[in-house]
Amino acid sequence: MKILMVCLGNICRSPLAEGIMRHLTAEQNLNWEIASAGTGNWHIGKAPDYRSVKAAKSFGYDISTQRAQQFNHSMFARYDLILVMDRNNLKDVQNLAQSEEERKKVKLFLDNDEVTDPYWDDALFDPVCLQVEKRCREIIKQLS
Repeated sequence: MKILMVCLGNICRSPLAEGIMRHLTAEQNLNWEIASAGTGNWHIGKAPDYRSVKAAKSFGYDISTQRAQQFNHSMFARYDLILVMDRNNLKDVQNLAQSEEERKKVKLFLDNDEVTDPYWDDALFDPVCLQVEKRCREIIKQLS
């Protein structure tokens, strides 16, 4: 299974999802490839936001070595599932799809809800981290 997590800048939500999912799948000896990307290009090559790194670390996950990349069309071919954090990301990624098959790979990370972007509120990083962790565990159960 190859899963790509996508948010806006690839510095807050999707790095959390990537790091947590990598950790949890490794614990279960699942040979899954997990990565993340952003729809925007502002942070390419940069580490996750320090607040995401801190929140992840407080729950036992290390995301400090990840680096932001921008989503591009070639990622449709590389990944089996593309999980986006909110409806704007969903629209942006689906707009790059060139076939129904590509569009079907793109889903909201939370099924029918959005992961709140914590960027503008420091107090949201821990709750978002816990929400992402819970959903990663559910996804693993669903797909294994």
